Amino acid sequence: MITIETIINAPIDQVWKAFNSPEDIVKWNQASDDWHCPKAENDLQVGGKLNSTMAAKDGSFQFEFEAKYDEIIPNKFIRYYIADGRKVEINFHEENNLTKITEKFEPESQNPTEMQTQGWQAILNSFKNYVESKS
Repeated sequence: MITIETIINAPIDQVWKAFNSPEDIVKWNQASDDWHCPKAENDLQVGGKLNSTMAAKDGSFQFEFEAKYDEIIPNKFIRYYIADGRKVEINFHEENNLTKITEKFEPESQNPTEMQTQGWQAILNSFKNYVESKS
């Protein structure tokens, strides 16, 4: 499992909503400024699906992300399985109006672990910046 994390200067309710609302996901779900997320759908319940599209702004490349929820504890924990079978676990912990997010995910075998770590961390950093800019 690869682990990434961040601490967001915002209360847990705000962080949870922004993390799971499709209207918010399309605003933060990218690893760099030359990418964007033109589409997101989220059925946040056990058995529900998360779908999003991440695309290069120049139109040169895009990919679909699909996952199915296995466990949800509101404001605390999410576990889902990506369409390729890899497990992802996300922990949310609030302390003193700060929210720590810890994500653990199984790496895929096509790209180096370091590249995957950097990519997922960049998306989580984008989320942090988005939430804190709204506060």
